[in-house]
Amino acid sequence: MPERAKMRKPDVKVVILGDMNVGKTSLLHRYTEKKFKDTVSTVGGAFFLKQWGPYNISIWDTAGREQFHGLGSMYCRGASAVILTYDVTNWQSLTELEDRFLSLTDTANADCIYAIVGNKADLTESSAQGPVPEDGQGEQESVGTELRPTGGGSSSGGGGGGGDALHQKQVNQDDALALYARVLRYKGLDGMACPPGESLCFETSAKTGYNVDVLFETIFDMVLPSILKKRREGEPSTVDLEDCRVPKSIKGGCCA
Repeated sequence: MPERAKMRKPDVKVVILGDMNVGKTSLLHRYTEKKFKDTVSTVGGAFFLKQWGPYNISIWDTAGREQFHGLGSMYCRGASAVILTYDVTNWQSLTELEDRFLSLTDTANADCIYAIVGNKADLTESSAQGPVPEDGQGEQESVGTELRPTGGGSSSGGGGGGGDALHQKQVNQDDALALYARVLRYKGLDGMACPPGESLCFETSAKTGYNVDVLFETIFDMVLPSILKKRREGEPSTVDLEDCRVPKSIKGGCCA
């Protein structure tokens, strides 16, 4: 029998959650590849390994489509940070975070950090429409793997639009801060002991790169204590990929 596939175990896991078409995949591509490109709706999930200094960070991109909703809690298992993503031009995408996605984080680490991120800021703010440098920060590398249960994808257009005409902004920063406070209450966390909402509520544009690097680098800085704790405890440095694969098919029904 061939040897089971193995890879270096990530030091920490970050998961991106949110409704379809909010631009989760585009945010990930903008950060890891330093460019914007059209994407299709994620099927199941995908993860990228990011080399951040001496550390390996896995960033998981999850499907926002209803039919793959049940997979979210599996992807959140053991997460040290969760990025709850909405579209600043779509109020419903913010309410969906609380109604559909927050419960998926029950499998995350007890000390998990939560960021509230409003994407497509270039559609509502002229300051987010400017170009960004093409070169990346430092000698960092990323590799990705997509985990795909049976099913098809459709064009998402999730990274924002172009043009100078500004759209109406439906979600303000105060709305995001209020959601952050409710997330902490749901998790039973002491708001005084957690990072302030102002440091974990972002508005980004995957299309122009606005605030994307700031978002990820801020989160990585905050999860550094979790990385150091794992290394002190001497956890295995490799992970068996066969144990991470999604089943080839998902049966229909009430729990699909």
